[in-house]
Amino acid sequence: MKKLIWVCLAATLGMGSIAKAEVNAGTYTVEGTNLDGSSYGGTATITLSSDTTCHIHWATGTESDGICMLYGNAFAARYVFTNGGVGLIVYDVMEDGSLEGAWTIDGVSGSGTERLIPE
Repeated sequence: MKKLIWVCLAATLGMGSIAKAEVNAGTYTVEGTNLDGSSYGGTATITLSSDTTCHIHWATGTESDGICMLYGNAFAARYVFTNGGVGLIVYDVMEDGSLEGAWTIDGVSGSGTERLIPE
């Protein structure tokens, strides 16, 4: 299975240690909350496009596509809806491989939440 892997160096007790976050290419189950607090679900598919970037496609009742990247333990994506709206989501990469984050849409107040669970 292809993975996006970046290595972060951190100092722990004066000694160097290596912390690694990884995000697998593949399909994820989506669980989220909309700006109004209602829930949604569906799937997201992550496809590698280079050593440092990927494409992500969401199918959650509406479809959107974006570019994504991993930086340390943060996984971020900029996405475009089929109607042309633009959004941003930032996830924390969890130890179990899931992603938990918050998202917003350009020009709209508030934020929603989203969790991606590897299938």
